[in-house]
Order: sequence, then structure tokens, then C-alpha cells
Amino acid sequence: MFNQADLPEVLPVFPLPGALLLPRSRLPLHLFEPRYLAMLDDALKAPGRLIGMIQPNEVPGRDGPGLHTIGCAGRVTQFSETEDGRYMITLTGISRYRVLEEVEGFTPYRRARVSWDGFGRDLGPADSDPEFDRAGFLRLLSRYFEARELQTDWETLTQADDELLINSLSMLLGFEPEDKQALLEAPSLSTRRETLVTLIEYALRGGDGAEVRQ
Repeated sequence: MFNQADLPEVLPVFPLPGALLLPRSRLPLHLFEPRYLAMLDDALKAPGRLIGMIQPNEVPGRDGPGLHTIGCAGRVTQFSETEDGRYMITLTGISRYRVLEEVEGFTPYRRARVSWDGFGRDLGPADSDPEFDRAGFLRLLSRYFEARELQTDWETLTQADDELLINSLSMLLGFEPEDKQALLEAPSLSTRRETLVTLIEYALRGGDGAEVRQ
């Protein structure tokens, strides 16, 4: 278990459009670029084994696109190497962070000086959503999956606790990067659920007010 005193001031960051990591959730990643293999090697040597996932934005940065202000750090909890030198890893979300500035240096990957202030709840127990209408939400989700011709394990979905259900769908559904950022920045599970419902309803309207045929 981490506390804020354990969290580093400088974090390796991995800008990946559309990839969302949330606290207490798991994100599988496939690493093959040399700079990210170097990042993984350095992260595994560090005490916390932390990598900061973050969305790039369109403003130019030090080494390419700029970075959004808020990201989420994950601990490398699983990794395996393929025969051709690539790595499959799993990050377990620890806490969101705020980027203060990018750090100049000699690493091939990007690093940022970060603040963990304001995200203390991320390090605690699972969040709850007392007003969550699970039955209504699952009906909406069923319409979305049918419209998109998607398959899922409904038994697993119905048995998942509120945070796992909402966070997993936030991470897995194919929303735009800016929408993923809004889900990341939601201050509570209730707010994230409300944002998720809005995005699903918008998608069912075809994104332009026209209802998707089902």
C-alpha cells in the first residue's frame, strides 16, 4: 500500500492517446519501442516501479506533443518478455497526479515533475456511488453493446462492484481521447458514472443527435 510520502517527485511518463488508467484498475500494455523498453527497465529498478500514463495534447512539448495536466501512475505488477524482445506488462493504477513541468535529461523517454496533492482518495479504499441505478445503467449499456455489435460477459458485469464496473467500462469503451481525459479527471465515482452515461447516450444518438438504429 502506498501513501503520498512514498510517491516520487519525478515520474517517467508514457503519453498514449486513448489509453486510460484509473486508480485500483489494471491496464495491459504492449511495449516494443526502444525508449519505452528503457523506461520499463528503469521503472523496474525503482522502489515503486511506477510509470505515469498520460494523454498527449496538441500543444507541442519538449519531445513531441504536449501533455495533459492530469495523468495516473501505475505500478508494474506483471511483465513478460516475448521471443522477439517485446514486453507485455500490466499496470495497476495507484494515484492520479498533476504535471508541474517536464524534466530535461538524458533518458530516451519523457519525465515530469509531478504533484500528488488533491488525489489522496486515490490511495484509499474503493470509492462508492450511493445513487447508482445499476439496473438502469445495465439496460443502457445493453443498448450500446447491441448498437455497436459488441459482445461481453454479462454475468461478470452484473457481479462486478460499482467501482470495478464503472472504471473498467471507462477504460475499455472506445471513446475519444478527450472523453477519456474527462473520465480520468472526474472527482468522484459518481461524477465518473454520470460522465460515462452521458458519453454512452451521446454515442447512441450517433454523436449528432440522431438515434442509432437498433
